[in-house]
Amino acid sequence: MQHKPVLVTRSSLPDLEEYVKEIKPIFDSAWLTNMGPVHQKFEQKLENYLKVPNVSLFCNGHLSLFIAIKALRLSGEVITTPFSFASTTHAIADNGLRPVFCDIDPDTYTLDPQKIESLITRHTTAIIPVHVYGNVCNMEVIESIAKKHNLKVIYDAAHAFGVEINGEGIGNFGDVSMFSFHATKVFNTIEGGALTYRDKALKDLLYNLKNFGITSQTTVEDIGTNAKMNEFQAAMGICNLRHVDDEIKKRKRIVERYWEHLENIPGIKLNPQQQGVKTNYAYFPVVFDEKAFGKSRDQVVDELAKEKIFVRKYFYPLINDYECYRSIYSSKATPIAKEIADSVVTLPLFADLELNIVDEICEIILQ
Repeated sequence: MQHKPVLVTRSSLPDLEEYVKEIKPIFDSAWLTNMGPVHQKFEQKLENYLKVPNVSLFCNGHLSLFIAIKALRLSGEVITTPFSFASTTHAIADNGLRPVFCDIDPDTYTLDPQKIESLITRHTTAIIPVHVYGNVCNMEVIESIAKKHNLKVIYDAAHAFGVEINGEGIGNFGDVSMFSFHATKVFNTIEGGALTYRDKALKDLLYNLKNFGITSQTTVEDIGTNAKMNEFQAAMGICNLRHVDDEIKKRKRIVERYWEHLENIPGIKLNPQQQGVKTNYAYFPVVFDEKAFGKSRDQVVDELAKEKIFVRKYFYPLINDYECYRSIYSSKATPIAKEIADSVVTLPLFADLELNIVDEICEIILQ
C-alpha cells in the first residue's frame, strides 16, 4: 500500500480559528507571560478536569519535576526507575541528589514496590515512581512504604494525563504529581507541564521557584529559575482541553483495532487494562519474545521502516545504560527493566491515524 510516512505520533491541534480567537485577548492586552489572565484561566480549568485541589503550571514537564524536587527540599538519595524518559533521572541528578534505580513490574512496567525497601538507606529521602504508557503505579503499597520510612513521593505522571483510578484523578496521590504537556502527549500546550498537589502551602513556593525566587520588586527569597508557562501555551491548553475527551475516544478506537489483530499471538505481549483504571490510551507498547515470535524487536522495527512506518523503541536504552550514567550504574541490577527495554516497541498511535494503516501495520508484523 502506498502512503505517506507514518510517524509514531502526531500532535493534536485545534482549528486555527479557535486558537486565534483564544489568543486575540493576549494581543489586545500585550500581557504575554508572567502568569497573566489566560494562564490563570487555564490553571482553574485544569483543576476541574484533573479533579485535583491545586495546579501550578510550568513551561515544560522537566522543569516541573525539577522544581517539585527542589520545593520538597530533598537531599541524599531518591529511589526511581530506569525505565523512563531521561528527564526523570536528570531532574534528580541536576538537584545534586543520587538516583537509586529500582527494577520494574513485568506487567505494568512501573516501579516494583516489592523491591523498594531493600534499596532504602539512611540517606533516602524520596521515591519518584513513573506511571508508564498510562499504566498506574501500585500507589497503595508505594505510599505505605513511604509513610513507614518517612519519605516523600513524587509521581512522574507525564504519561497519565486524564487517567483516573476508581474515579479519582491520578494527580491526587503522593506529595506531588508531575504532568507533561509536550507536543507528543495525549494533551499538549505545545510545550508545557504542571504539578498537582494537596498541600496548598506549596502554591506560593512553587510560584516563587519558577519565577527566579522573586517575591516582590525588592525581595528574592529563593534561588529559583525561569520556568513560567506563557500565555500562548496556556491558550493552546484551553483549546485542546475542550477536545481531549474526543481525542482519547479516537485513540481508544485505534487501540481496540490493534488488539483485534495482535491479541493471542505467540511471542507478542500487549499492554493489559488495569482494573479500576480509566486510561488515556497514551501509547501502544508491544513486547516481542524473539524465541516465541521468531523475529526480534529490532527486526520488526526494520521491516516496518521499509514500508515507511516509523515506530519507537520506548524506553530504550535504559537510563542506567546511558553514557552519562553507566560508569556509576549497571543495568544488570534491574534485569526486568533491561529485558523489557530490549524487546519493547511503541506502535503509531494518534487520534487521526486511519484504521486501514493500523491494519497494514499489523499485517506487516504478522507476516
